[in-house]
Amino acid sequence: MRPESRHLTDLYERLYAEYGPRNWWPTTGGGDGRFEIICGAILTQNTQWRNAERSLVNMRDGGFWSFPSVHSTDESSLAEVIRPSGYYNTKARKLKIFAALVEEDFGGSLDAMFDRSVGKLRELLLEVWGIGEETADDIVLYAAELPTFVIDRYTTRLVDRLGWKVNGRGKYSDYKQLFEDLLPADTALFNEFHAVIDGHGAQTCTSRAPACEACCLLDICPTGQERTARP
Repeated sequence: MRPESRHLTDLYERLYAEYGPRNWWPTTGGGDGRFEIICGAILTQNTQWRNAERSLVNMRDGGFWSFPSVHSTDESSLAEVIRPSGYYNTKARKLKIFAALVEEDFGGSLDAMFDRSVGKLRELLLEVWGIGEETADDIVLYAAELPTFVIDRYTTRLVDRLGWKVNGRGKYSDYKQLFEDLLPADTALFNEFHAVIDGHGAQTCTSRAPACEACCLLDICPTGQERTARP
């Protein structure tokens, strides 16, 4: 079915009651939290958060804890520091390119970089090498604190298992449009909604062995009902 606003509201309320508040984005603490969020969004690409977090701790402890320090260090040294996140050579290049953007194009000011509309900021980020749609939305929502809905594998899995239809061919933008068309453009709501979906996907609605019988969405989830049906 194609969901309506009330279906998304009901989904959010159920998940929030079960898991929230999540207090995202998770940070290790110290310095400008926006710097850590941006680095974390890049480091968590194609890996689990715990691996990205280990790299962030290494960056903090190694003195690579600002865009000037990332910009001034050599790529190979940075790569060694972020090795736990995997694809460390590529990610070191991504971090260096992003740091160069902030330092050279915006005078080292994230405030200057973020001083634009959601659409314009997203366009800017998507022009940066190594920044895809999910990473861009992470930065817009959690670092710039502007309302954009983040889509990840947990979100697409949940929508598909609920049997909700999205427009188009099921691309990132199609799932994103589903949420943004039916919800008010509210940063706090988008932040918490994404966080509780991820909590649900990690703890209950897992990829291989979902705990459907204990799921707070079982009565509205056709996939869960089919998996728990008795012969």
